[in-house]
Amino acid sequence: MEEVLYNIEIHKDEGKYLGRIYSDIDGVKEFRNERIYDLLRDITFDIQLALEEFANRTADFNEGHEEEVK
Repeated sequence: MEEVLYNIEIHKDEGKYLGRIYSDIDGVKEFRNERIYDLLRDITFDIQLALEEFANRTADFNEGHEEEVK
């Protein structure tokens, strides 16, 4: 089964890059940078942090749920 986690848009206007990421978890976030490499780094870092936080919350929930079942 396939699931879309993020939609990413990148635009260039007057020498600057604008990146937007869309997700059900975080909504819409915008990033701006003059260099595409730095913009991609910022977007990647933000996505990694959000997914790690989501994974930690899921693990905490699962641990709490397992204790209730015992």
